[in-house]
Amino acid sequence: MSINSDKLEEVIRKHSLLNAYLHKGKAQPQVVLGKIIGEMPWLREKAKEVLEKVKVIVEEVNRLSVEEQKRTLEENWPELLQAKAKPEKKVLPPLPNVEKYSKVVTRFSPNPDCVLHLGSARAVVLSWKYAKMYNGEFYLRFEDTDPRYKRPVLEFYDLIREDLIWLGCRWDKEIIQSDRLEIYYEYAKRLLEVGGGYVCTCQPQTFKEKILSCKPCPCRELPKETQLERWEKMLDGSFGEGEAVVRVKTDLNHPNPAVRDWPAIRIIDTKKFPHPRVGDKYRVWPLYNFSSGLDDHLLGITHIIRGKEHLTNEQRQRFLYNYFGWDYPEAIHYGRLKITGAVLSKSEIKLGVEKGVYGGYGDPRLATLIALRRRGITAEAVVRLMLEVGVKPVDVTLSWENLYAYNRKILDPKADRYFFVSNPIKLEVLNVEKPYTAKLHLHPDYPEKGFRVFQLKPENGRLTLLVSTSDLNLLKPEKVVRLMGLFNIQVKNVEEKLVKAVFHSETYEEAKKLHAPLIHYLPPTKGVKTVVVMPDGSTIEGLAEESCGKLKAGDVIQFERFGFVKIEKVNQEILAYYTHK
Repeated sequence: MSINSDKLEEVIRKHSLLNAYLHKGKAQPQVVLGKIIGEMPWLREKAKEVLEKVKVIVEEVNRLSVEEQKRTLEENWPELLQAKAKPEKKVLPPLPNVEKYSKVVTRFSPNPDCVLHLGSARAVVLSWKYAKMYNGEFYLRFEDTDPRYKRPVLEFYDLIREDLIWLGCRWDKEIIQSDRLEIYYEYAKRLLEVGGGYVCTCQPQTFKEKILSCKPCPCRELPKETQLERWEKMLDGSFGEGEAVVRVKTDLNHPNPAVRDWPAIRIIDTKKFPHPRVGDKYRVWPLYNFSSGLDDHLLGITHIIRGKEHLTNEQRQRFLYNYFGWDYPEAIHYGRLKITGAVLSKSEIKLGVEKGVYGGYGDPRLATLIALRRRGITAEAVVRLMLEVGVKPVDVTLSWENLYAYNRKILDPKADRYFFVSNPIKLEVLNVEKPYTAKLHLHPDYPEKGFRVFQLKPENGRLTLLVSTSDLNLLKPEKVVRLMGLFNIQVKNVEEKLVKAVFHSETYEEAKKLHAPLIHYLPPTKGVKTVVVMPDGSTIEGLAEESCGKLKAGDVIQFERFGFVKIEKVNQEILAYYTHK
């Protein structure tokens, strides 16, 4: 076979299209070459020459949208798409020691001081999924016992609930810790009575010096009666904020100083810092390890699924459990999750919103669940990604494209197709001798969904259309281009705001033979002004086809050759948020 044969070119194009379609629209020349030599081993000796041809065709294929790549494969090599293996359903590893418990109970325990983000979704999804795997129960527990430093906000309780409902992670029971202060007081008293804790009135610096030198502070060995007396003074207001704290006795020689005699309960001046739910009713508040550790036992949590940054907290809480004679739940700690380019710090997100850097928690630059659903990311895609990441103990770094790949598979079969011409310029086509009707599928895979129809009538052989400025790189003089669903044109002249062309031919087969790129267009007088907000916060303006005026807020569609978008508003103009390619 000649290196310049049509047959070889066809094989190269076939493998280039399939490789591109399977890898987010971008084929790799070396991979394609390997497939070709596997099919035609006699070309191995001419691999360098074949690779040069491969590079040319791969470049052409990579300029096509994924939709166009798929369409070409369906028309020419449908068997390749049918042969694609279905991905295996992700199965989580079994939970440890399930047989010890009559019922598996898991929990997700957010502090309602901010909205949830993509990193939060991991704990939600894994905890919920494991409970469902074992026909157990999943609890939502609001840990809102810090009205000063990590102040809860009423709005966030509801927003977190909405996020879980959106994810499909329905909870079987809801617990709010600010309703449980009397319970924590009861167990604080018990801890003091059994000698497992003490009320410390030392200055913070004095205590720190003692603990770092593995020595007890003077308060540690005071008799039980004195400890209980001090406890009552914490409750009745005799001690002010910062003057006394309940500590849990641990091993003063523990290798981690943070574990040594950790603080369990402190005083907060709730006249100055009222709690948003209970106001200034309480002034003595538990710290995280005391309230969380107690509740995991009292609520019957069997398996705690959380990040490995909580390993030290487990060490602290085990001392508490030992004093009460309890068995610690099964704890599964996964590695840290990072997403390249995403801010996953609640404090950074809050500060950015408060300072006006972001236009609210739904700003498209954020990785909050509110922002993701505003952009058209599906809950199913988030759940699939988190199940794929799973409970691995190693740190994981993802890119946005990992999430987009799942979302694309979900949206592609559902989203109707429309034309959107960004930053439009005029295209004048001469020698158009008759009117044309362009019938364009709402979805190429489901003809039963119907069509959008453009009636195009030339005047004196001249047809005027609008095309995207971004397509100027394809509209080069003498280049043949196909107008999707219409006919082929040959470009003659390109100016800043006007492209002039002539009618070339009608059939798609002719366009294929000439390797003509496909572009979309709109009639000049029939379009809806549209603004698309991009993930970086910038906007792209243009015109969407007239039928988009019937869309509703919340619809997710695909602007062909542009990307998926979610419609936010439709009135005289359309406001949409860009999802991804």
